[in-house]
Amino acid sequence: MARYSRLEVAKVMQETGMVPLFYHPDVELGKKVLKACYDGGARLLEFTARGDFAYEVFSELNKYALSELPGMIMGVGSITDASAASLFIQMGANFIVTPSLREDIAVTCNRRKIMYSPGCGSLTEINRAEELGVEIIKLFPGSTYGPGFVKAIKGPQPWTSIMPTGGVSTETDNLKAWFASGVTCVGMGSQLISNRILELAEFDELVQKVENTIKLIKEIKASL
Repeated sequence: MARYSRLEVAKVMQETGMVPLFYHPDVELGKKVLKACYDGGARLLEFTARGDFAYEVFSELNKYALSELPGMIMGVGSITDASAASLFIQMGANFIVTPSLREDIAVTCNRRKIMYSPGCGSLTEINRAEELGVEIIKLFPGSTYGPGFVKAIKGPQPWTSIMPTGGVSTETDNLKAWFASGVTCVGMGSQLISNRILELAEFDELVQKVENTIKLIKEIKASL
């Protein structure tokens, strides 16, 4: 069962400004990544469930977060159908993220007041997602649309909250462009948790990288 409502999750996303994205089949490696993100100040993590038996890995990571990392909000991404969403919700997922808009998943999440963030790529999709109760829209792939798309959407719809994923880096210019366009937060995968960090087990470096990125985001938001 989720420990956080969709409104609580949305608030933390807005306050933190960043959601790390991560997947690896090794549970122990996953725990170290999770701990490093937590120590760096992240309070959310999207587990991108893309591999075989990913639900088993997520279950162990969520148990670890609940027992060892107070306040860490675990969610699941790369979900493609309502049955998968239900499975992960039973394991305690606090939010569900999908590559595209799925109305069946929106209904499943709304029944349990679970936050749902679908990937959208047009104003029509965004409007339909908001009609279905979506708090924060995932703009995916962010690299295809860019900050200009967000700015264009926020003009007529200043109430729309957007989280780009893909095309977001830890570089100052990149983050400034996104937040200046009006995004609520950003999703960051390999640009934050690189293969090099995982292969060399450079978890202290990951702690620092997460901490620096969150600090930079706060500074950028304060300057706008």
